[in-house]
Amino acid sequence: TKAVPGSAAALAKALEAQDPKAPMPGHYIVLRHQQGDDWDFCVIEHLGTRFTVDTAPSAPSSVRSLTAWHADTFVSGPPWSAFAKAMAVDGGGKPGAVYSVAVWRALAGQREKLDAELSRLDSGSKVPVGSVVLQHLEGGPWTFLAIERYNSWQDFATAQSDPGSRADGWSVVRQYASYHHDTLADRLAPK
Repeated sequence: TKAVPGSAAALAKALEAQDPKAPMPGHYIVLRHQQGDDWDFCVIEHLGTRFTVDTAPSAPSSVRSLTAWHADTFVSGPPWSAFAKAMAVDGGGKPGAVYSVAVWRALAGQREKLDAELSRLDSGSKVPVGSVVLQHLEGGPWTFLAIERYNSWQDFATAQSDPGSRADGWSVVRQYASYHHDTLADRLAPK
């Protein structure tokens, strides 16, 4: 979601509270752009294993008036418990966590290889990293949404500078992708 100029703080406040009609109360996360792609907020909400789209507008008009644009995509991923643990949504997170949010489009015939590379955990990392890969079902023009959570900016910097870390394997993952967009973010909700 991108805020109308001058309304980012108001939109942030509106997005922090999950819709009371949400199908899975408490199963959501709101990330706020720090550096990277052209969005202000990334809202991920667990809708359950089946979901029906209602054609009536779901966002209150107050939220719509604060939003310049938004791009909705339905994805599949791990169970909420695994997602929440990796993203420290369950209260286990520390203040100051950094999230690396990336969308990837696979090259033709390379979807499985890109998925495997993005899902690969770095057992040699010097810092703890929560990692989740969500697979596109319907919506945006990308194949995967990969999110990594670092406990701090220092952990992020350490992981990026570690020659044995996954950060050094960018050339491997680039063999299987036609494009990607990275954004660094912090978490607004849940607190």
